[in-house]
Amino acid sequence: MTVTIYHNPDCGTSRNTLAMIRQSGVEPKVIDYRANPPSRARLEQLIADAGLSVRQAIRQKDTPYAELGLDDPALSDDALLDAMLAHPILINRPFVETPRGVRLCRPSEAVLDILQNPEIGPFTKEDGEVIIDAGGRRLV
Repeated sequence: MTVTIYHNPDCGTSRNTLAMIRQSGVEPKVIDYRANPPSRARLEQLIADAGLSVRQAIRQKDTPYAELGLDDPALSDDALLDAMLAHPILINRPFVETPRGVRLCRPSEAVLDILQNPEIGPFTKEDGEVIIDAGGRRLV
């Protein structure tokens, strides 16, 4: 099974998502989208396959979102995509693609919905939040 994660190693949500994928028994293809951003067509496809609008896929926190005026509701999807490609940090993360679908994994446990083996055993996020308890019950 091929799993691809568009990853930011500086992001806790992205690191937690990657850890859950690996705990499921899969070594994913890891793409640091900041260094290797997807093409425009690929980004549009990821957003569409995840069932999101372009505006939902843009990251605001810790990005140049406000200084670029991207909060202007009159901006077109094309203008937002242009900004995301010019500043890949604006691409929300992590996007994960598996044979079962594409998700923007915010929160990170959203990845469990598209993993072939979502029964990954106990899992605690970096911040101490328990996602799956010792009995294998998903708590969130």
